[in-house]
Amino acid sequence: MLPGVDETVRYTYRLRPGATARAALLAEWGRCRWLWNEAVHQYKTGRKPTFGKLSKLLTEARARSSWLRDGSQVAQQQTLRTYALALQHSFKVKGRGRPRPKRRKDTLPSLEYTVRGFSIRDRRLRLPGGVAIPVVWSRELSSAPTSVRVYQDTIGHWYASFVVRRETPPAPDVEGAIGVDWGVTTTATTTDATYDLPYLGHRKRCAAELARAQRRMARRRRAKNVTPSNGYLRAKRQAAKVAKKAARQNTHDARVWAKKIIDNHATIAVEDFQPTFLTRSRMARKAADAAIGAAKRELIDRGMRAGRKVVLVPPAYTTMTCSQCGTRAKHRLGLGVRVFRCDTCGYTAGRDRNAARTILATAERGRAGADDVRHAITSFRDGALVRSEPEVPRLSTVGKR
Repeated sequence: MLPGVDETVRYTYRLRPGATARAALLAEWGRCRWLWNEAVHQYKTGRKPTFGKLSKLLTEARARSSWLRDGSQVAQQQTLRTYALALQHSFKVKGRGRPRPKRRKDTLPSLEYTVRGFSIRDRRLRLPGGVAIPVVWSRELSSAPTSVRVYQDTIGHWYASFVVRRETPPAPDVEGAIGVDWGVTTTATTTDATYDLPYLGHRKRCAAELARAQRRMARRRRAKNVTPSNGYLRAKRQAAKVAKKAARQNTHDARVWAKKIIDNHATIAVEDFQPTFLTRSRMARKAADAAIGAAKRELIDRGMRAGRKVVLVPPAYTTMTCSQCGTRAKHRLGLGVRVFRCDTCGYTAGRDRNAARTILATAERGRAGADDVRHAITSFRDGALVRSEPEVPRLSTVGKR
C-alpha cells in the first residue's frame, strides 16, 4: 500500500453576505476589474506588463486616487499577479489567446486574498474594510488556509474557496489496467463494459424548462442602455439555475465514475481527446451534454492523487487499428459504422470498444507517442507529480499519429 500524501487542495463553502457586504464585494470587484483592464491596455500599447512593473503602477495609482485607496491592496495585487501569470502562460501554450478586458455585464466577480488579507473569527470570513460574511461550514478545514478566492456564480450565490493542506489516505494496492475511449453516444467506453460511463442527457431533460425561461427573458428584455426589469432578472436567474443544475449532475456522475475506475485499476490509459472542435459541429449540443472534458479532468486528477499510473494516448488512428493484431485499416470508418472488422485476422468488436483496447495496448507497450512527437506520460510517484517524455522507438503503427 502506498504511503499517504500531503497535498494542497481547495475547500469551497457557501457564503451568506448581507446587503452591506454584497455592496462592498461588488465595489472591490469594480476596482480589481479596472486594474485588469488597465493591464490589458498596457500590453496593447506595446509595453511589457510584468508583475513588478504593474505593482509599481499600482502604487502610483493608489497614491493619486482615493477610490483605489479605499479598496484592499492585497486583492488588487492578486488581480495583477493573476493577469501576469495568464499573460506568461499565453506565450507558452500554442493557440492560447492573450488576456482580454473584463466587461461588467458578462464577467462574474472574483476576488483573491492571501493570508495577509483575510481572517476567520467567530466562524465568519473577515475581509478588509470591516466586511464580515457568515460562512456555511459544511465541513471543517483540514488546516489553516493560506489564501481564499471569493466569487459569485451565475445564479448570484457567493462562495469562498480556501487553499489548505490535507493528508490524503493511502490508496489500496490493486492490479489490472483499463483503457478509456471518449464518445458522444456513450460518454466513456472502456475495455470492460462494467465501467462504461453512459450518456445520461441531463441537459436534454432540462431543455424544455430552459427554453421556457429563455423565452420569458426575450419577452421581458428592454432596449439597450435601459435598466432591466425585475421580471427579466427573475427569468434570467431561473435560466441560470436550470443550466447550473444540469452541470452539477454531470460533475457528480463524473466523480462517482472516476472513483469506481481508480479504486479497481492500477494503470489507466486515457485517450487524450480534445472536445473543443465539437463545438463547431452539428454535435455541439450533445457533446456539451456529454461533458467529456469534465469527466476526463476528473479521471486524470483523481488518478494522479491516488498514485495510479495515468497515461495519455494520442487519439489518432485508434479507431482504425485492430486491438488484436495491430493492423491499421486502409480506409477511415464513417461515424455511421459502429462495428469494427479487421480484414487481416477477422476480429470483430464494437467501434469504441476496439478503440479502448487499442489505447490500452499502446499504453502497456510504453509507446504513448506519435511520429516525432512524444506524448508525455503523467504519473504520481513519491508524493509528487512526474511528467516524463519517454524515448521510444517507432516500430509499430499502433498509437501513431
